[in-house]
Amino acid sequence: MEQLTTMEASFLEAEDADRHVSLAIGALAIIDGPIPGREELLAALSERVRAVPRFTQVVRKHPLEYAAPHWVDDANFDITHHVRWAALPQPGDDAVVFRIIADLMEHRLDRDHPLWECWVIEGLPDGRWAALIKIHHCIADGIAAMRMLANIADAWPAETYASEIRAAKQAPSPIAGRSGLSLNPLTWAGGIWRASVATTGAAAHAARGAAEFVAGLLTPAAGSSLYGSVSNMRRYSAARVSLKDVDIVCQVFGVTLNDVALAAITDSFRGVLMRRGEKPRRNSLPTLIPVSVRSPDAMNRTDIRVSAMLPSLPVELDDPVKRLRLVHARLARLKSSGERQAASAFVTLTNYVPFAVSAWTVRLLTRLPQRSVVTLATNVPGPRHRLHVLGRPVEQLLPIPPIAMHLRTVVSMLSYVDELVFGITADYDATPDVDELARGIELGVARLLSRALARQQTGAKQGGRAASV
Repeated sequence: MEQLTTMEASFLEAEDADRHVSLAIGALAIIDGPIPGREELLAALSERVRAVPRFTQVVRKHPLEYAAPHWVDDANFDITHHVRWAALPQPGDDAVVFRIIADLMEHRLDRDHPLWECWVIEGLPDGRWAALIKIHHCIADGIAAMRMLANIADAWPAETYASEIRAAKQAPSPIAGRSGLSLNPLTWAGGIWRASVATTGAAAHAARGAAEFVAGLLTPAAGSSLYGSVSNMRRYSAARVSLKDVDIVCQVFGVTLNDVALAAITDSFRGVLMRRGEKPRRNSLPTLIPVSVRSPDAMNRTDIRVSAMLPSLPVELDDPVKRLRLVHARLARLKSSGERQAASAFVTLTNYVPFAVSAWTVRLLTRLPQRSVVTLATNVPGPRHRLHVLGRPVEQLLPIPPIAMHLRTVVSMLSYVDELVFGITADYDATPDVDELARGIELGVARLLSRALARQQTGAKQGGRAASV
């Protein structure tokens, strides 16, 4: 009997605590070529989903929550419970696609069945169709969900962008993995002791990071319309930029892809605040950034392996290059401060606490209004090469994050082939300008690219004059 970790179960607890949220993550694949027949598609998916145990398992809770929920095989698994069809009203453009994404994602998954759905969507322009895969967040983080999605494609590509994440280049943590959850105080106290001993060498480093992370959680953000209660309804939009353009900015300014993406997000949120008549302040955009701690030997595991950082993105700055440099500096400082390691250690240690205690704590925290985090931005590395479904090429992949905990707008980034795609989920009532937020991200990258190209040209001219002298 395989139990959920405390982190995995917390997504169920958080969903139970707020009737307005659905904590499923998703991805929309836009596929070229004729849509397959229902029987052909059902037969193919029925075979492929069985390669991923979670697709045919259900969650079972224990009475009084004396232990963590566990996974059991669904003896009555029926693929037709999970694969459904929808048709777009014409013209089937992006606005219509985004509306159906929001409609489908705002409804909760049925816990009497395995926690996933696949919606086959007809009626896209140019003879295309789409498949929306919806998976409960208790099953997987972004990287694991992407692997699950790829498993129902024709073949998993040999190369993915996941090899570039920090954890994939490091040795596995000595306390990584699942713990044996127990009600016995000696068991969980002993687990905490072993975990503490394993991390003694990095204790001082992590302590400083823990102090910074806690300080961030205790510091209220500047008041704005960006955070507050959420309703049942959602909006969705997406921004797309060229990875080649992002690479140029990275090379010219000596920053990372994540720095560029976050700087563009900061640029767009600044524009949103100003259009709403609100002044962007130094602490207007504290942003929770999940950080993968998935080591190379865990890339094929279906679970959650994340830590987090909490920088305040410099939305108050007007100059795009200064913003980019400050984003880079703040992330570099947080990475070196031990904040990521401290959050990871905390997540691991929670697995040794009796589940009834952690479940009660999550429910309590979820009900309390939090004012320290305004948004969340997560980066999911996708396939470097194009996926195919029944021989049809997947032209685009759009990530779809959930919103909860007073976060009215959440951004998920996904690298796929030669594109970086930003998927934005927002509360319907609080964020009617979600499309402007998406366009602002594209404009933010374009501004940085323009400055990078100008710097390249200046450097080339100066080099040419030096050569002539």
